[in-house]
Amino acid sequence: MLGVLALLIIGTGLPVWALLLGVASAFAVMGVASGSFDAAILAAVGPRLVSLLDNDLLQAMPLYVLVGVLLQRLPVADALFGSAARMLRGTGAGPSLAALAVGGLIAPMNGSVASSSALLSRLVAPRLAGLEPARGLALISASATVGVVVPPSLVLILLGDVMLRAHTEASNLAGHALGGQRVVNTQDILHAALLPALCVLALWSLVAWAQGRRRGKTASLPPMTPSGYLLAAVTAAAILGLLASVFTGRLFAVEAAALGGCVLLAAALASRAFDRAHWRTLLTETLALSGALFALLMGATTFSLVFRLFGTDRWLAQLALGSPWTPLATALVTLAGVAACAWVLDAFEMIFVIVPIVAPLLIVQLGDAQQVAVLLLLVLQLSFLLPPMGYAVLMARATSGLPRVRTGALLPALAPFVAAQLAVAAAVFALPASVHLLDARASAASTLPAPADEDIVRQLREMSAQPQVDQEPAPR
Repeated sequence: MLGVLALLIIGTGLPVWALLLGVASAFAVMGVASGSFDAAILAAVGPRLVSLLDNDLLQAMPLYVLVGVLLQRLPVADALFGSAARMLRGTGAGPSLAALAVGGLIAPMNGSVASSSALLSRLVAPRLAGLEPARGLALISASATVGVVVPPSLVLILLGDVMLRAHTEASNLAGHALGGQRVVNTQDILHAALLPALCVLALWSLVAWAQGRRRGKTASLPPMTPSGYLLAAVTAAAILGLLASVFTGRLFAVEAAALGGCVLLAAALASRAFDRAHWRTLLTETLALSGALFALLMGATTFSLVFRLFGTDRWLAQLALGSPWTPLATALVTLAGVAACAWVLDAFEMIFVIVPIVAPLLIVQLGDAQQVAVLLLLVLQLSFLLPPMGYAVLMARATSGLPRVRTGALLPALAPFVAAQLAVAAAVFALPASVHLLDARASAASTLPAPADEDIVRQLREMSAQPQVDQEPAPR
């Protein structure tokens, strides 16, 4: 099923959600005809979809889409980029570093690689004067993927929900036991991803600085006014505040996305930035993108049900658990397979289709659900940067407006970004403790001394004691 799906995605260009439903339907007919499973079990598709759509987390998807669409059309991103480029002008690579800064700040709120790529292409591409087109394309591609790993992006939030189920499934597989470890939640995944994401951003900033300062002429920077600087400062503070609130658990992702969307909508109304036609276009695009995501989720749910009915997930589990290689070697091969799938699928397709299949196996092999989640994120981000099929590269080529660049010329420009990504991934793979550095502080803050036996007995007696209430005779 996965092979047929990959071939159809590459060869037809049809929407992935339609291909998921089509492949699942075709294999379901084959399974019923061959007697592999009973047709009555396919009735479980409806309840699975209803149960899935009842998830409160999915309310954040259209809200994140709305925020991303608003950020593309309001002058907020322009003010952020212009301020950052002028502040970093003394480095000799102001526009290049500003592109990464805007990507790191807005990408988590944007929610998708495609939206980030369109935004950065509009802001950055016209101001890369003197920079080789290959390096400009590499910079836009890398900046567009920042939202994949920087918490608390929509990709990370959805992955956290998937990892919760994967960790539960892994505990039922042979060779893995939770023991004293609890099942991870979304907050655990956000804490685990922060430090690796900051390392990636730091290394990429060095690459962008080294490449950007070699330009032959000074790039034109957007004009800035005092009100523009004020807008940039207020926007940066608001976004950082929202992201920090979600990261620390003070706000749920849905609440933060709703608050950000309401603030941006109020700003658009107060500034009269859009006329009736622009509002209609904005809302239509938001509904179209949200519908595509929900259709993708429904297609992936149907696909995964048929996939499991054939027992393929059990076969893969037996194959991984019975591998003659060491657990680390098996995990590396599995991650390589994930990278190959991510080369033709985007982040949401990977999270809905591939990650639920491979994540339990990786957890069994590595024994650490948070390490597995971070490795999956880094592998996804890496695959998006590999031409010619990498999703971020494809989007940057389509939206940047830069001169056409051959793949052979693009590879050297992308190589430093890919090398930095590989270095961080290797560090996380070799040092699992690197994803738990923020756990100790959180657990220490919540750890209380164990109560003494006498206190427990006393509390139980107090709870069992019933207050005496004087009863008056009932009136006649």
